[in-house]
Amino acid sequence: MDVRYVTLHGHGIAYRMVGEGPVIVLIHGMAGSSRTWLEAMPLLARDYTVIAPDLPGHGESDEPAGDYSLGAHASALRDLIGGALGIERATFVGQSLGGGVAMQLAYQFPELCERLVLVASGGLGREVSRVLRLFTLPAAEYVMPALFPRFVRESGDKLIAFLGDWGVRAPHAAEMWSAYASLSEPDKRRAFIRTLRAVIDPGGQAVSATNRLYLAAAAPTLIAWGDRDRIIPVEHAYAAHELMPGSRLEIFEGAGHFLHAERPARFAEVLGDFIETTEPARRDLASYRELLRARPR
Repeated sequence: MDVRYVTLHGHGIAYRMVGEGPVIVLIHGMAGSSRTWLEAMPLLARDYTVIAPDLPGHGESDEPAGDYSLGAHASALRDLIGGALGIERATFVGQSLGGGVAMQLAYQFPELCERLVLVASGGLGREVSRVLRLFTLPAAEYVMPALFPRFVRESGDKLIAFLGDWGVRAPHAAEMWSAYASLSEPDKRRAFIRTLRAVIDPGGQAVSATNRLYLAAAAPTLIAWGDRDRIIPVEHAYAAHELMPGSRLEIFEGAGHFLHAERPARFAEVLGDFIETTEPARRDLASYRELLRARPR
């Protein structure tokens, strides 16, 4: 599961790839990276080809100037998965911001998406963590260097490594620390702010897919959420399930926002069962056009 690289449009995109079989693409959340999937990937790789990219501006990928919208991230994934890697179709799994990217990709490029899996996804309601809303305020980027100094990252990394050596496992805290630590790098901070402001404003989530969720009828959809999520409330899962015809809902009791890292074995089991018990979508422009014409009024 070493990091690999491709160059797209002059910028490096990092990704991890392991296993053989039907393809699963795992899309991380805000200020995250492909590392968030490291515990789940080997479990899934027993039966599937598993690809976990670093979105532009995240992880080991470059930080190009310009567009960090959901559409831009979806296009980058299309170019990586369908272009550079030559994969025709896949099951797309998105966590938090990655859920919004996955929904946007399924909307823009329906021919690529066999199944859609939303893990504590953004884009399904207005509510979101107050901390994220605060970072959308004017001039927040000028305050961030004081909040995310490099020396704190170095000390925290040593502490995390020490606890790991002693067998202390705290995946939710580790994921939060990983996001915090990434923001000690100026280029990552700039990409974070651009990505954040593309989807969140001071009042909450600014981008919503709820008026297009009827399109999910075209592909099998799984919604997975932790009932202790403090970043995006679990109520969004129930509301989305009602709006997505034929969707499957899985609530992980006792799990928070990073349920895939907190409960990797159950996550892999639920995802594997969903894939094995559903037929992959085969969509073309004609069938998608019919679905749009038949939308609820």
